[in-house]
Amino acid sequence: MSIWYWLCELLPIEMLRWDFMKNALLAILLMAPLFGLMSTMIVTGRMSFFSDALGHSAFTGIAIGSIFGIAFPIWGAVAFSVVFALLFSYVRSRSNQAADTLIGVFSSTAVALGIFIATLGGGSFTKYNKYLIGDILSITPAEIGALAATLVCVAAFWVLCSNRLTLTSVHPQLASSRGIPVHFSQGVFTTAIAVVVTLTISSVGLLILNSLLVLPAASARNISRNLKQYHLFSVLFALVSGIGGLICSYYLEVSAGAAISLMLAMCFAVSFCFRKVRA
Repeated sequence: MSIWYWLCELLPIEMLRWDFMKNALLAILLMAPLFGLMSTMIVTGRMSFFSDALGHSAFTGIAIGSIFGIAFPIWGAVAFSVVFALLFSYVRSRSNQAADTLIGVFSSTAVALGIFIATLGGGSFTKYNKYLIGDILSITPAEIGALAATLVCVAAFWVLCSNRLTLTSVHPQLASSRGIPVHFSQGVFTTAIAVVVTLTISSVGLLILNSLLVLPAASARNISRNLKQYHLFSVLFALVSGIGGLICSYYLEVSAGAAISLMLAMCFAVSFCFRKVRA
């Protein structure tokens, strides 16, 4: 972190005088490609609402961790979210129900269980508000390290498996006929989403987390002509919106997560207009 602080001090930018802004900017630089890559997989796999369901499961995991006195309840949330994701993949592979129906079942169950546990014995719900809204300005070096490790793993997973995941999402029967382990690939994919969602929930907030996992790829899809552009534009939109949202949050004194989400919404609107012009 000392090297990063030194680099930030070389830049004549007012907001980088503060260590918490330096931490937030580094977190954005790690989150942006993470959200950008995961977004392409989520949108292609038609799993847009699944990340929202995982956010609810992460909240439940945090509540469970707090009840049992775990020092860092976020790791309890990671474990619970992974189990939740694998259970969803198992049920989905053995059910004839539509994916959106199963997501609704799991999502409603997770949020109800989370609220039930959080308020058990007359407990106060207010201490969990930070997970609903998020605060990237309070991110710690340890959390940044976890984000960096997750980004490396997701990038490696994307390089090795993105083509397989795309084929699995578009035509699972064809993927299976070509020897691709469809259920295993989907299980690993949902686990990756669970880890990303859980590690970022305290920074961007449950209420707007899903937009950061959907809008980058949705915007890129408007103007991309091939798969390479699709991934590249998704990461680019996430990066530009992340930095722009952080700058707006500093000078306008608003929530960074909300500002980033609105920036992404603007990217979608602009890319949609270019799509109409190109058409």
